[in-house]
Amino acid sequence: MHFDILVDSNEKDLEKIYGYGREYLLSKGQEGQPLTAKECRFCHVENAKGAMEDSIQAKGYYIIEMEGCN
Repeated sequence: MHFDILVDSNEKDLEKIYGYGREYLLSKGQEGQPLTAKECRFCHVENAKGAMEDSIQAKGYYIIEMEGCN
């Protein structure tokens, strides 16, 4: 699975951010999968709009599904 975790630019707590990723994996029935950022670390900068912004306000994060997330 390849996905991005979008958080507020002020969020710097890596464990918290990885926790969001683990929560997402759990929601997809993929708990226990390794969660790594070998290839890219904080490589996307994007202004959140609409559903992205709403999710960040409500949960602290938004997941951008890229590959194999269905």
